[in-house]
Amino acid sequence: MSREETTKPIDPFKLLHIVENDDGTLKRLYEFPRTAAAPDDHDGSTPVITKDVILNPEHNTYVRIFLPRQALDNNTSTTKLPLIVYYHGGGFIITHVDSTPNHDFCYNMAHQLSTVVVSVEYRLAPEHRLPAAYDDSVEALHWIKTTHEKMIRDHVDCSKCYLMGTSAGGNIAYHVGLRVSKAVDDLEPLKIKGLLLHVPFFGATQRSESELRLIDDPVLPISGTDLMWKMSLPIGSDRDHEYCNPTVGDECDQIKKLGWLVVVKGCDGDPLIDSQKKLVEMFKKKGIKVETRFTEGDYHGVELVNPTKANELFVYLSHFLEK
Repeated sequence: MSREETTKPIDPFKLLHIVENDDGTLKRLYEFPRTAAAPDDHDGSTPVITKDVILNPEHNTYVRIFLPRQALDNNTSTTKLPLIVYYHGGGFIITHVDSTPNHDFCYNMAHQLSTVVVSVEYRLAPEHRLPAAYDDSVEALHWIKTTHEKMIRDHVDCSKCYLMGTSAGGNIAYHVGLRVSKAVDDLEPLKIKGLLLHVPFFGATQRSESELRLIDDPVLPISGTDLMWKMSLPIGSDRDHEYCNPTVGDECDQIKKLGWLVVVKGCDGDPLIDSQKKLVEMFKKKGIKVETRFTEGDYHGVELVNPTKANELFVYLSHFLEK
């Protein structure tokens, strides 16, 4: 008898602290602690200034800007900083920009990489299934392009923009990249240089070896990923939909033509590692510039809860950001 047959699957509803309502919406029983934005602390001691700006009031979306205080010391154009547009994780169904782990991750990234970070609050599934999160995330790029917000206009070098996401956010960064790569002129003067995919969330109908090996992973069991995809993909779709399985499409040509760099970070304790490696193989076959870092002994999203691991990630990413 196989392990699948003898082991009772982890209940993903209990794991994620959610209850499905009769109308298909979710009751989220637990929310991570939240951190409010702090536009300034008055005494100038905070290394990063944060501010929330409404993106689309009809969708209740907004962006949180993380600006290293050092950028205020000198307002000349030579000190403008690279931009990372960041999409948080949560399987498309939980967590927010202001969830403390997401906030702290972006805060420390802005500080350590000396970059402006714009973190996007997108609509969650199942109330808003994909491609809603993609739509909101593209809308954020157009907001950055046109905004008169001083934290952006005065301190961002629009020619050095990177799309980054963690887990489901990595999936979003990829799909947003696909979309905007076909219409780069529409984003001028914003110029995207690459995609930073941190433990990106992909999969397929066929179970991978790493999914089966880590079927009851306490952080991301296969029952959890099944539920997340069931609630976020268009109704009636399976995990070979292009939103989940990027290898079924053939849309990367523009990324190659534009010369974007794609960075993929994963680890061997993540059930998603095989799908991430398959994505890397696809990039390489298409001639896309790709850099990878697959570590040993870690688990999915460890950098969001372990500052030491986060620091290691930021050091790695620093090699690819144009200053």
